[in-house]
Amino acid sequence: MAMAQTVLDQANLECHYDYTYLKDTLKNEISNDRLVLLVGSKISKCYSYYSIQVDSIMSKPNWYDVMHNALNRAFATKSDYPHKRMKTYIYKNYPDGKMTVTDGVTLQDYIYEDSMNNINWMIEDSTKTILDYTVQMATCSFRGHKWTAWFALDVPVMDGPWKFNGLPGLIMEVSDKNSYHHFKLVGIRKVSNMHIVMSKADTGSKKFERIERSKFLKLQKQYLEDMSGMLKLETGIDLDPMASRKQLLYQPLEIE
Repeated sequence: MAMAQTVLDQANLECHYDYTYLKDTLKNEISNDRLVLLVGSKISKCYSYYSIQVDSIMSKPNWYDVMHNALNRAFATKSDYPHKRMKTYIYKNYPDGKMTVTDGVTLQDYIYEDSMNNINWMIEDSTKTILDYTVQMATCSFRGHKWTAWFALDVPVMDGPWKFNGLPGLIMEVSDKNSYHHFKLVGIRKVSNMHIVMSKADTGSKKFERIERSKFLKLQKQYLEDMSGMLKLETGIDLDPMASRKQLLYQPLEIE
């Protein structure tokens, strides 16, 4: 397994966000992730801290031994085991004026191009404080959800977690109206000598497959509605032979 990297930019700002989301709307089950946003002079990259750790392990020649030892340590200490969370890697302004997104469904990874600067923000008068920064409210409808964001004019970066961008300051918090998804800044620092790279991990013989965003969302919806069925198609293993009801228990970040 190999991981090829292309340097896209040099980061000057590193932001960490706590990302919580409703994983199961019937059981009211909450899951969490830690997203990292690296901001360069031209390009930014947003990804899951946990997923990139797994990708780093899987790129090593002795990945099986490393993963096996990590799992044993997790079981022995009753701590969290290394596993991927959000699979999405987002490269804003790459290519110029657009964004490149890589993501995965079951065992297959995909790559597609998305638009930028397509969020119609409404800036509101409300303010509050996040990490000693005064932040201002903005609202929008984007990809099937109504969002409320809080941005800091003192950090003049038109960026934020996930695909959010376009406000005149760093987006430090954003959540949807129904509380399915919530991002909040928990750390920020200036950095130097840190590359923004585009990572590509080959999973066996399967490489990134180029796809349109709409087609990827359709595949993702099919998987979320019938996870065991999709895994059976990929692996031939039926993890839940008693499952007959197809139901979307999780509201994706994009539903249109």
